[in-house]
Amino acid sequence: MAHQCETTFKWNDFAVWKRAAFNTFNCLIGCSAGDFAMLIILQYAYPHTPMAVQMLLATAAGLLTSMVLETTILRYREKLVWRAALHTAAGMSFLSMVAMETAMNAADFMVTGGKLALSDPRYWLAFIPATVAGFLAPLPYNYYRLKKHRKACH
Repeated sequence: MAHQCETTFKWNDFAVWKRAAFNTFNCLIGCSAGDFAMLIILQYAYPHTPMAVQMLLATAAGLLTSMVLETTILRYREKLVWRAALHTAAGMSFLSMVAMETAMNAADFMVTGGKLALSDPRYWLAFIPATVAGFLAPLPYNYYRLKKHRKACH
């Protein structure tokens, strides 16, 4: 007789989805700020930078600004000392931030097809699908972590 594993994990907890969405949105703000700022700087000051280098630098900038924002939130909202806030932010949200950055850059690339001039409206319109993709990509993971381990990823 085969035994079935019973799982108690549920994906229908609205309160957890709400908290996961709030946490993901905080991360999105940090990732978007660094990511898009780096892309604008590179397009403006270093327009001949290869696309792969731009994506790598934008991702690194997004991760950095997200870490700074998350650390600051943990410092003031959770009353952690700076070192503990940085350690917590790095340990709990890095995978989520990488997923977010990857989705944002992939969506941005699909919309723009690569480099576009800052004056091209498609450059600025790419922000919309990129941020939507960046929000949705880590959201289930953030819900899962929050629901299963009672730990926020942000």
